[in-house]
Amino acid sequence: MRNILSILFACLGAWISSNAQSPIRDSGSFTLHKFAQAIGKETYHTRLINDQLVCQIDFKFTDRGSPVPLKATLITTPASEPRELDIKGATSRLSTIDDTIILKGKTAMIKVGDSSGTKQLGALSFPIAGYSPATVQQALIQYWKKHQRPVSIPTLPFGSVQIKQDGFDTVAHNNSQLLLERYTISGLIWGNELLWSDRKGQLICLITNDAEGDKFEAMREGYEPLLNTLIGRAATYSMRLFAGKMALQSKGSAGALAIVGGTLIDVVNKSSLTDAVVLIDKGKITKVGKAGSLQIPAGAKIIDATGKTLVPGLWDMHAHFQQAEWGPAYLAAGVTTVRDCGNEFDYINAIKVAIDQDKGIGPEILKAGIIDGKGIGALGVEQADTKEEAIRLVRRYAANGFVQIKIYSSAKPAIVKVISEEAHRLGLTVTGHIPQGMTLRAGVDSGMDMVNHLPYAYSDMKREPDRSVNLEDSANLAVIRFIKDHHTVMDPTLGVFEMVTRNLKDDITVMEPAFYTLPLREQELFRNTGMDSANAAKRKPFMIALEQIVRRLHEEGVPIVAGTDMGYPGYSLYRELELYVESGLTPIDALQTATIIPARVMQLDHRSGSIEAGKNADLIIVDGDPLRNIREIRKVVTVIRNGRIYDPIQLHRMVEFIL
Repeated sequence: MRNILSILFACLGAWISSNAQSPIRDSGSFTLHKFAQAIGKETYHTRLINDQLVCQIDFKFTDRGSPVPLKATLITTPASEPRELDIKGATSRLSTIDDTIILKGKTAMIKVGDSSGTKQLGALSFPIAGYSPATVQQALIQYWKKHQRPVSIPTLPFGSVQIKQDGFDTVAHNNSQLLLERYTISGLIWGNELLWSDRKGQLICLITNDAEGDKFEAMREGYEPLLNTLIGRAATYSMRLFAGKMALQSKGSAGALAIVGGTLIDVVNKSSLTDAVVLIDKGKITKVGKAGSLQIPAGAKIIDATGKTLVPGLWDMHAHFQQAEWGPAYLAAGVTTVRDCGNEFDYINAIKVAIDQDKGIGPEILKAGIIDGKGIGALGVEQADTKEEAIRLVRRYAANGFVQIKIYSSAKPAIVKVISEEAHRLGLTVTGHIPQGMTLRAGVDSGMDMVNHLPYAYSDMKREPDRSVNLEDSANLAVIRFIKDHHTVMDPTLGVFEMVTRNLKDDITVMEPAFYTLPLREQELFRNTGMDSANAAKRKPFMIALEQIVRRLHEEGVPIVAGTDMGYPGYSLYRELELYVESGLTPIDALQTATIIPARVMQLDHRSGSIEAGKNADLIIVDGDPLRNIREIRKVVTVIRNGRIYDPIQLHRMVEFIL
């Protein structure tokens, strides 16, 4: 079979090459964006060759200095029936693809990487390989229309897609009103993509996520001024998809609720209260006490938590709310507050508004606005290289409800100080990466209040040849003392580094026991994230060093806040806490990093972070005892946010988790 496929692929290439001079029937270009920043281009040319339409596609972008090139050829009949797809190159900085699919009669011959085989076809089948290139998605929509808009279309090499025409949008373009058809596609990435086409069927805009899970857009050239408008609308429309799927138990202010019989974890005093009663009304905790000491109001809904544990709603202090599906996924894991550490301005604003106005489902979002410098490694469009640019961006974020600024890696050292001074003047704090050319000390001295990612502390330390660190060395102790003396908040994100340095031969469920409940596209994304055995072994001392630094920082009283930088949706926060316990923290210490400590550092502990009277009714019920075994924090059976009750199973099923 492999020899036959090789011959077919060789013949295909020769056939296309020999007919390359046929007249072009259709062509177009898309500008490719990441976080709304134009980073590349996709072009396509379609020719009629031997009664078949041959579309050749060149797709390439550069992401923070790394080129991501891809070439594809799609062959269809004039009636949009697919015949072949050949796609080779990269789909992100971290992933490659080499697929060829040939459909002949009722059989598809499929080559994926080094594997090949055949598959029997049903009435419908379309070859496609994820989010890219956009031209293939344009052809998919045309195929769907030709076949009377079926509910589902099987895709090759695997999976299926569901397409819906979601409505129409009228937008101002070139001094006139342009009517666009809006579609949702699910099945190519985790969750839903949003697409817009004109009345002729030409794709105008695709809003999706790339193979790293980051926000990604393709805009047909000539229509780029519409991007920010459509990004905002995509957020609103995608949140709306979930708002209607779950009937909330109450509208507006939540009603009276009593949780009885559980053991309450007091993260403020590092203690617990058995047989506890928590009274909730109108989204607030009104009273907390021992059973028998409080009177339960008449008509209150009662939740029996006997044998279970009450934990404050968890905080993820390094989130990236890249798509609407993260909302239910966070809540299902018991995460009731997230700090979004850098996003598209229009997108995160629309997402937060939808949640705050009960038009979407998700945690409370604290917005940290990203600012980078210009350059090949820049991320996003919010870039500042001058004092005036920096001040303008900080003021724009402050005026739009952002509570923090996030410095990114290409920011110039002199600009970091300007950003920090203006942010502090307006009452915002500053977090972020330590930019290139700076040390952690320089960043903090320039005004940074918090630092994302522990390796920035590690990189300031004296390291041994095997990447380990000796924390008794005076130079390394000086780094710890500097962080302590400057009251710097550290956001370690240990789970990210464990993920990328893991041995690919290791059982992934040791790291993430719920891995096989993740949406299939997320499993595909993370399954090959890691290293071969030799490289993983070389980086083991690095991971041990990070854990040692976490322990020493904690012992010195440095505020540590738990964050994930996305990772496994919702679940990664559990792993972050487990790694802190492996580092030497007690379970209650670890729980504090995801509850009261982030509330304090964000100056919100007067209303969040613990189960106390007067605070927001954000808490979770766990069928286990995380103080005995931190891994039991994973056993969330009920989530309460603002006094509203959510079932984690329903939330997970809503966003394609396999339960």
